[in-house]
Amino acid sequence: MSNEKNISNSFLWKLLERFGVQGSQFILQIILARLLDPAHYGVLSIMIVFTTLANVFIQGGLNTALIQNKDVDEDDYSTVFWVSLTLAGVLYAVIFFTAPLIGAFYEMPDLVSPLRVLALMLFPGAFNSVQLAKVSREMQFRKIFVSNVGAIVVSGGVGIAIALLGGGLWALVAQSMLNVFVACVIMRFTVRLRLRLFCNFKRLRVLFAFGWKLLVSNLIDTLYQDIRSLVIGKKYDSATLGYYNRGKQFPQLIINSINSAVQSVMLPAMSSEQDDREKVKAMMRNSITLSAYVIFPMMAGLAGVATPLVRLLLTDKWLPCVPYMQIYCFILAFYPVHSCNLQAINAMGRSDIFLKLELIKKSMGLVMLVIAVFCFDSPIVIALSGVITTLINCFVNAYPNKKLIGYSYFEQMRDILPSLAASLLMLCAVLVVGLLPLHSAIVLVLQIITGGAVYVAVSVISKMSSFMTILTMVKRMLNRKKRS
Repeated sequence: MSNEKNISNSFLWKLLERFGVQGSQFILQIILARLLDPAHYGVLSIMIVFTTLANVFIQGGLNTALIQNKDVDEDDYSTVFWVSLTLAGVLYAVIFFTAPLIGAFYEMPDLVSPLRVLALMLFPGAFNSVQLAKVSREMQFRKIFVSNVGAIVVSGGVGIAIALLGGGLWALVAQSMLNVFVACVIMRFTVRLRLRLFCNFKRLRVLFAFGWKLLVSNLIDTLYQDIRSLVIGKKYDSATLGYYNRGKQFPQLIINSINSAVQSVMLPAMSSEQDDREKVKAMMRNSITLSAYVIFPMMAGLAGVATPLVRLLLTDKWLPCVPYMQIYCFILAFYPVHSCNLQAINAMGRSDIFLKLELIKKSMGLVMLVIAVFCFDSPIVIALSGVITTLINCFVNAYPNKKLIGYSYFEQMRDILPSLAASLLMLCAVLVVGLLPLHSAIVLVLQIITGGAVYVAVSVISKMSSFMTILTMVKRMLNRKKRS
């Protein structure tokens, strides 16, 4: 019972941290998007691809190995830190010297200096990855909340100031780099981490034996997720890439908040119970059903209100991003389902299966992308290729868990189907309201009210299990407050 309470509290703090950070980031990006041009975001998108790929080498495998391994001591943290810092130095040198080649390939000569500065985030990122591993392992997500919200406030203020002074792309570079640096500094004072000038190669081999598969998997996944940006950036102009990434960013803000919370809490929780298949299955089932109940209506609603929302928040200059937003609402709606399956596989210590799945999924995804690029001359079709891929991935990710924990694909689909059906009904109602010939602000308000009312009504009438679970949790919280 105490373990369940600890998991619930940890999930709440992680969810609060993600929504606090993403909410602050959302407001910040609205302000910056109104001050800057889509082309600036297009150039930033290309730079972020390369720094993110470099960061995978630093954080992609050993970080998760620290969380998953049953026996970890201070020497392990020191070992991973020095290895990560060394990798950061090597990768920064690679980016520094290849920056002119990247700028020439994408015909963006102004990219070189900003990319070299942005890549400096790899160094604090190496330290922060170890900090996050320790905090996640101990499930002290309140400390992540404090550091990340503080980082957003500081970096956001600097970014806005530079944008107002006419800094253009440099405003985005400064905001992105300072966000990592400030989070690392704040956590330095809240996380007890005694790092020594020490590297235990024997322990490194143990951690690497688990982590290298995840590293390769994360590298493949990151490259795959960003490959559409690389293709659009090369095939079309930077403004088109800016629209594409801006459309993707809105649903990503929501998904990253919940998905990160699910992954951060469920991996250590399921890892601690990896010897009991029934408990792991129960945890995973609850995570999938609750995630689907919350995420599906959010994504359906966001797709329905996309046009008035963009017009109000970002102005008409960003309206071309609406189709991309609607496409990614569908694609990203299933990500928590994917994550729950993959975290269960990791928790059972089967990173080998994790890697095999990544190779299968990405191979099929690349086939879809190649067809979209060479058979159609449209960035919209490139985005749509991800829809087919995500449907295939639902089956691929779920397949191994039938054997590992006894939770089959059809059981999972049966668990999320009520939430999916209710969300589609809600989407129809929202789209109908969107046809009203009223001001965008009025339409948006009416759509939100209608969508929420329809979803709650369907939940009550059908007595959906997830709705009843949330209702019970709220009642318990209210009763505790009354008693106190």
